[in-house]
Amino acid sequence: MFSVDHYLHSIKVNLESQSDVLAGSLKKILARPFSTEVDLVDFSAFIEPTRFELSITLFSMDNDANEVFNDGNDTSTFAGSEEILSDIQYYQIADKQLDEFFQFYEHNEDVLVPGEQRIIAEWFSDNWKKANGDLFNLPAYFTFHDDRSFDLRNNQWTNDEEKWS
Repeated sequence: MFSVDHYLHSIKVNLESQSDVLAGSLKKILARPFSTEVDLVDFSAFIEPTRFELSITLFSMDNDANEVFNDGNDTSTFAGSEEILSDIQYYQIADKQLDEFFQFYEHNEDVLVPGEQRIIAEWFSDNWKKANGDLFNLPAYFTFHDDRSFDLRNNQWTNDEEKWS
């Protein structure tokens, strides 16, 4: 038998075991000089729900929601995208329980999806702070791919109109 609280707590515990990896990756990213054409950075989470895996990619963006690329002109600054966390497992379950779990998930999706997003965003934000992200000079967001964004500077959810204005 599955429960919402147990599932979400398990995600939190699994992510916390990856905190040193994420904080280390963020420290390396934050130490780089970014191109002056970059107006904000967007850390996008990609979730593979059937394998319970999470990847995070950094995108350097301009204010028109376009990705900024370096095009090889200036190798002293960074612009573009880079995967900072690759396929970490955020939940573990025995194969024989998958059918039962997916029934549970489908029945509770309206509670589980926002709960997952909250836990993942809080985990990322905590590691952003550990990596001294508050000293970063560009606006930074943590985004669920094609979904909502978490403003790392103001520590709150935001919509795209606010993000790109």
